[in-house]
Amino acid sequence: MKNTSTSSVFKPVGTLLMRSHMTIFIVFIVAGLSFAVISFTTLLGEASTDASYTSPIDAGSIDQATLERIKSLHTSDSAAPTFITPQGRINPFSE
Repeated sequence: MKNTSTSSVFKPVGTLLMRSHMTIFIVFIVAGLSFAVISFTTLLGEASTDASYTSPIDAGSIDQATLERIKSLHTSDSAAPTFITPQGRINPFSE
């Protein structure tokens, strides 16, 4: 029976780690970050509420003044109102 010590068994593994430890480290870091990004994207892509969810807020609980202010806001598909600078001032963002 051959007499082998534990140091001779692990010598090839140690040599491999000494030569490529930086590469192995970078591969683990990139794999971990990739897993984190994919997990976070999956988490954000899931629906946050159930389809059978009903809001506990009563729709009629808003007062008329607030409702009028909400209706006066412009939608994203309509053109934004033009901004007119006061007389005597210049707009530093226009040429």
